[in-house]
Amino acid sequence: MKNAIQTTSGSAGRLVLPKTVREEAGILPGMALKITVQDGRVEIEPVPRKVRIVQRGPLRIAVPIEQGPPLTAETVERVRREIREHGD
Repeated sequence: MKNAIQTTSGSAGRLVLPKTVREEAGILPGMALKITVQDGRVEIEPVPRKVRIVQRGPLRIAVPIEQGPPLTAETVERVRREIREHGD
């Protein structure tokens, strides 16, 4: 997301993240979030799920240890693109 989106907090201090922001960040309902505050700046990011690597035939795959919402096809494709672009 290249452009900033403006929103306001409610009277109870709650902040609603617009749908486009949640989609871009891969934030799903019920997902654990890490909130960091430093020098007046707030960062919110999904907490990575803990996984264990298991052998399935000729492949080694990551299996989540913790329960969480299933990955969407869009999330998988976004991560695949990022890995290809950054070589990580």
